[in-house]
Order: sequence, then structure tokens, then C-alpha cells
Amino acid sequence: MSASAAVAELRSQVSALHTELVRYGLVAWTAGNISGRVPGEDLFVIKPSGISYDDLAPATIVVCDLDGNLVEGEMSPSSDTAAHAYVYRARPDIGGVVHTHSPYATAWAARNEPIPCVLTAMADEFGGEIPVGPFALIGDDSIGRGIVETLAGSRSPAVLMRNHGVFTVGKDPRAAVKAAVMCEDVARTVHIARSGGDLTPIDSGHIDSLYTRYQTVYGQR
Repeated sequence: MSASAAVAELRSQVSALHTELVRYGLVAWTAGNISGRVPGEDLFVIKPSGISYDDLAPATIVVCDLDGNLVEGEMSPSSDTAAHAYVYRARPDIGGVVHTHSPYATAWAARNEPIPCVLTAMADEFGGEIPVGPFALIGDDSIGRGIVETLAGSRSPAVLMRNHGVFTVGKDPRAAVKAAVMCEDVARTVHIARSGGDLTPIDSGHIDSLYTRYQTVYGQR
């Protein structure tokens, strides 16, 4: 596939995936964004800044290089572009990044508190707790550095950036969106559980077993 064809396909995919953020209640107004790395190229595509989800289309998704510079498109890239670019530069294995302010997960971030692994669904998807990254201002690659540093010691594809919101990563944009959906789901459930009393942690050995099974056996191969 040519580079231009790969960009066109990814623009279409990323545009469509934004509807999942709305469908699962992970974003409000124009907040949040999805990006995807263009396979075989030092490029990624990302939502433009401040654009309504109703107005998104493949043609509105912009293309940037791995330094966050606009390469193709008529609109300004997301204000989180520098963070996405840093993640792609630092982690060649990552093909998709998602940012949301989903309410329950962001509430944990506001408390500067990781979500403890007390559900088998968490062990499956996140391989342990969902960690909290440092506070960082928007506009440069500080958020990206925080994401990479925090996830370096974790199997989790999600990080709660303190006082900010959720960033998730994946092998492609769809995997990153799935992680964002699951992050909010478990954040809500664990919040409800804790309101009723003490939480019961899962043994680390069982977490390892659940994570391995889910990552290697579950689903269609």
C-alpha cells in the first residue's frame, strides 16, 4: 500500500472511531482525541483542535510528523498533539493513542489515586492497577513524557494523568479506544464497590494468570 493510501485509510478509521468516544460517554463537547500512527511512515493522524464530533470526517483529520508538525490538513492539530508525538517517538510499538476526560476515571486522576486491581476484567485488560502519571501542563511534550515514564513499569495500556484525564495506548487506534472504554468501565465499578466498603484485591499470581490467558487465549486467533 502506498503512503498516501495508508494515510487515507487511517484518516477514515480514526474519524469513525471518534464516534465510539461519544457512544460510550467518554467525552464532552469537543474534548478528547484519537491519533493513529501511519504504518511504515514517520507520520500520524489526529483530530483537529476544537472541532465538534458531529463535524468530523476523514478529510478533517490532520496529518503530523513525529515532531508534531502539521504535514497535511487545513485545520490546526489537537492541543495534545505534542503529547501524542512524544509517545510515538519513544514507543515504536504503539500505533494508537487516545485521550479522554471520562468522568469516573478522571475522578481517580483528580484524587491522584491509581485504580486498584480488584476485578478480573482489570487483570485481563490492564495486568494490574491503572497507574497515575504526574501533573503536566498542556502544550509541549511534558504530558507525553509522563505517559511514557509511567507506563514503562506497567502492563497497563491506560494512565491517569493527575488532575487531567485519561490517556490510553494500543497497537493500533482501535486497541487504544478499547482500552479507554474499559478504563472508564472499571473506574466506575471500582468506585461503586468502594462506596460500599473495603475492596478485596486479587492475588498477584492470579492477576498474572488472568492477564496471560486473556492476552494469548481469549477471542478468535
